[in-house]
Amino acid sequence: MTTLDLRVVAVDDADAIASIYRHYVEETAITFEEVPPDAEEIERRIADTVETYPWFVAEADGSVVGYAYAGDLRKRSAYRWVTELSVYVQRSARSVGVGSALYEALLETLSEQGFASAYGVVTLPNPESVGFHEAFGFERAALLPEAGYKHGEWHDVAWFERGLADRSDDPADPTPFSECRDAAWLEAILDAAAAGKR
Repeated sequence: MTTLDLRVVAVDDADAIASIYRHYVEETAITFEEVPPDAEEIERRIADTVETYPWFVAEADGSVVGYAYAGDLRKRSAYRWVTELSVYVQRSARSVGVGSALYEALLETLSEQGFASAYGVVTLPNPESVGFHEAFGFERAALLPEAGYKHGEWHDVAWFERGLADRSDDPADPTPFSECRDAAWLEAILDAAAAGKR
């Protein structure tokens, strides 16, 4: 892989995203989905998410090799200052900094938007993902023992939390991502994360 570019997701990315995600659904317990969503379903998920939350893709040599997005932690309105994150990387592009670049951009963007905390949900055992979250300053906030059954095994689920801003007694609502897409700071975040990949 030569150069890495990060950008905001487009509808045309749905096929590549569905292809990357299919492996995780079919072959792992990293996600508890059991039927891989097709491109049409991915398009719907993008449309449902990107108005409020960032969704980024990583490209290398013109091909999408990873993606990351934020979304609702829970649907109740009092949760609107916190968000759950997801990141997935094509198998051939793992361990070269793609996931780190995407997560860095995601966290910086959410902070700029005014979110208070981000959560990562990790199916256990997964020492790679646990270490990944800890490297970004996440701390384990909860453990749900044997919360999901997939591929013939019960799996614990750990919730990791990272603060993004101090709490106040009168917090302003986070800025919707749709109002940030053309901001100069967003382009700077994406460029810096791509350049700084480990």
